Amino acid sequence: MPFDESHQPGPQRGAGGRAINLPPVLVWLIGINVAVQLVREILGDAADLDIIQQFGLVPAAYTSGAGADLLSLLMAPITYQFLHGGWVHLGINMVMLAAFGVPVVRMLGTRRFILFYLSAGVFAGFVHVFFFPDSMDPVVGASGSISGVFGAVLMLMRYVGSLTSLLPVAIVWIAINVFFGVFGGTPGAGGDPVAWTAHIGGFVYGLAAIRLFMPRPGP
Repeated sequence: MPFDESHQPGPQRGAGGRAINLPPVLVWLIGINVAVQLVREILGDAADLDIIQQFGLVPAAYTSGAGADLLSLLMAPITYQFLHGGWVHLGINMVMLAAFGVPVVRMLGTRRFILFYLSAGVFAGFVHVFFFPDSMDPVVGASGSISGVFGAVLMLMRYVGSLTSLLPVAIVWIAINVFFGVFGGTPGAGGDPVAWTAHIGGFVYGLAAIRLFMPRPGP
């Protein structure tokens, strides 16, 4: 099964192994996110605000066309996933991606994982647009994508009969997002209010869509 790993003793786990045993696609995704944050820090506050406005996901841009051009409308559902509200926001998301992404990558393979990850973020972003159509606050972060990965992990655990142990985690996770949604105000950039509807949208997408990305068994 894709979740089973052979923990071979001796030389196969020795000095020749990688110190961080993550699939290369996760290392690349984490590296790109960190590089984007570094570039934003180097460019300074004024340029950073322009980047957030141009490449963050602004709901009102899709519902009323406020302050948007066609290129931004096309790119923002992807680019917002690589922008974060600060190093803490970035760090939490990347730890979550590393924690939940490994079994999904092993099940899907690199190309299918990238398509699944990005599409989860796009779906999550538009769930946020649906619930906050008039908001001019740009939403940033990979949380919607990672919520999709989390939902996928639950479904993959179901296939190997281990879903029950993760159900309490899922319930707590949803409850936390609803709490922040009720008491945190309108989601926006800067990492302050939490885009809880995007998180839940990504999570539901992961539960429902993961089977569409799974490789078909051979003849």
